Amino acid sequence: THSSIIKPLPHHSNFTHHSPLTQSPSHFSTKYFLETMALGRGSALVLLVCFFVLNSDFAHAVTYTVGGNGGWTFNTVSWPQGKRFKAGDTLVFNYSPGAHNVVAVNKAAYDKCSTPRGAKVFRSGKDQIRLARGQNYFICNYNGHCQSGMKIAVTAA
Repeated sequence: THSSIIKPLPHHSNFTHHSPLTQSPSHFSTKYFLETMALGRGSALVLLVCFFVLNSDFAHAVTYTVGGNGGWTFNTVSWPQGKRFKAGDTLVFNYSPGAHNVVAVNKAAYDKCSTPRGAKVFRSGKDQIRLARGQNYFICNYNGHCQSGMKIAVTAA
């Protein structure tokens, strides 16, 4: 017959248990405390650096109201001129819902004032759209509106 017998670990003079709870109070209060604090500070610093690196594009993001006080309307095609856009900036399109919309399109659709299949159409009248790096194109696809200058092309660095 086999029976399981739990045997204690042999006690060797060179066996060291590293639990801070078994150390002397002075040893616990210095070495363990300092190692723990160093690890905590290092971890916090790493997290802080990662946060700033990951959010660097958005740290100085700017919100622009398309068309200024006039909002998203006819003849806004030149509105982006002279502005420096960055990836992460937000464009706010203010307009009367039902009278206009905003459609995110590609360059070909922008040039032709057409809406490609699957294009994202915004209709709220207070649309907020975050710019992607590179070219961003927007039109109103109501009949004749894009052709009347209700479109913008924005390049975000």
